[in-house]
Amino acid sequence: MVTIPEYYEGKNVLITGATGFMGKVLLEKLMRSCPGVKAVYVLVRHKAGHAPLARIADMFNCKLFDRLRDEQPDFAEKIVAVNSDLTLPELDLSKVDQETLADCINIVFHCAATIRFNEPLKDAMLLNVLATQKMVALAHKMKHLEVFLHVSTAYANCDRTLIEEVVYPPPVDYKKLIDSLEWMDEKLVSAMTPGLIGKRPNTYTYTKAIAEYLVQQECGNLNVAIIRPSIVGASWKEPFPGWIDNFNGPSGIFIAAGKGILRTMRASNNAVADLVPVDAVINTTLAAAWYSGSQRHTRSVSHTLAAAWYSGSQRHTRPKSILVYNCTTGSINPFHWGEVEYHVISTFKRNPLEQAFRRPNVNLTTNHLINQYWIAVSHKAPAFLYDLCLRMTGREPRMMKTITRLHRAMMVLEYFTSHSWVWKNDNVTMLMNQMGADDKRTFNFDVRQLNWAEYMENYCMGTKKYVLNEAESGLPAARKHLNKLRNIRYTFNTVLVVFIWRVFIARSQMARNIWYIVVSLCFKFLSYFRASSTMKY
Repeated sequence: MVTIPEYYEGKNVLITGATGFMGKVLLEKLMRSCPGVKAVYVLVRHKAGHAPLARIADMFNCKLFDRLRDEQPDFAEKIVAVNSDLTLPELDLSKVDQETLADCINIVFHCAATIRFNEPLKDAMLLNVLATQKMVALAHKMKHLEVFLHVSTAYANCDRTLIEEVVYPPPVDYKKLIDSLEWMDEKLVSAMTPGLIGKRPNTYTYTKAIAEYLVQQECGNLNVAIIRPSIVGASWKEPFPGWIDNFNGPSGIFIAAGKGILRTMRASNNAVADLVPVDAVINTTLAAAWYSGSQRHTRSVSHTLAAAWYSGSQRHTRPKSILVYNCTTGSINPFHWGEVEYHVISTFKRNPLEQAFRRPNVNLTTNHLINQYWIAVSHKAPAFLYDLCLRMTGREPRMMKTITRLHRAMMVLEYFTSHSWVWKNDNVTMLMNQMGADDKRTFNFDVRQLNWAEYMENYCMGTKKYVLNEAESGLPAARKHLNKLRNIRYTFNTVLVVFIWRVFIARSQMARNIWYIVVSLCFKFLSYFRASSTMKY
């Protein structure tokens, strides 16, 4: 087969969700590693008074595109911003734009979705399911389409323990659900949501599962592939290690831990943290489209033979076997949440964040009561006292609001930090084996090579540099501040012990007797070990 850059040469590509985290990385990698691509059309809506073209131009000023700007100064000339809103009829595309896309597009990457896990069901269906349905309908009009690649999530079927690379049928008929949601009011939908999503933790995973099945049912003769990434984190290598631009997912939790705000979290130390670097996901995505597109002529023969079994109307609705890729790390290079906690804390102790609230230290527990106790003692009480000090000095209180937002994020992640899954990755392995040596280097997604300690340090430093915009020149001051916090902690603990002694122990004969017994036992224990060590010597 042709190489991946050769396949994309002269092609017109359409990307949805290009202003999102994964969409940006996809656009940058496609332009940089496949310079022969003819044009990239991106569907962008008006937002906060900014036109699509202005939003794209603003996005190109991001640090992510620095390397691309250096290597290809005129890359922006190939980007075509198309005004579109995926939630509106016909994607809010003008007739001219519809005709243009139908005439020229060769490859579609559908990345757009809501990433808010607890979105109301109606909104999640609108963004994750109905928008996908409209994109599939648009794809059917494209005269030269070779591949339609749909980005899903590995957790779409998280109600299963073993997740294979197949499309599973959803628990409800998606067409009936769509029809029902049209006339139901918000209160009724909200009341029905827990029963509908069943064992799934939120509307995000539920609607992504429905979207997968919809794509399978309505793709007809389209050449389709589905990518299922797990928890997408900072970049591994490209365009440079540790790039991240948002607080979503684990990034916000890492920052909160580094700031000393997060002290406890409900999670299992032994649960697999299925983090996957964003560049590994994007490399898999580009390679999957290349493989499906390169194989289209061979596969079209079998599609034609299979179609003979169905009438014309049945052909477009029949269940179809399409390639699904579980883009995960848990079954290939497992890494656990206890290890994540260790590397995050150790990194931020060596390279502290500026103006930390407390020294980094996080306790993971699966016990709900213990977690609630530490939340009250380590989160809410210090936040309340801090805000009280701010009020007394005439400043705006803010810590309780921060803690509230943090707890919401933690509740969303609890399900994923407390469970483990077994993923099948046969298609990912097959895809890797189909690639040539040069493509394997340029589009590397072999996560067996991932060094977790190095990756986690780069990830944490990426949040410091790219999310919080903290320069390395500020590290000496941050370390000095962290030492100051340590001294304050030791002083506070000493004062607390003295206070307890004076108030509770020194005034009670029984308390003093207990205290002396405990101290004498400690001395005997130490003396025993000292004597044992001396005899051994």
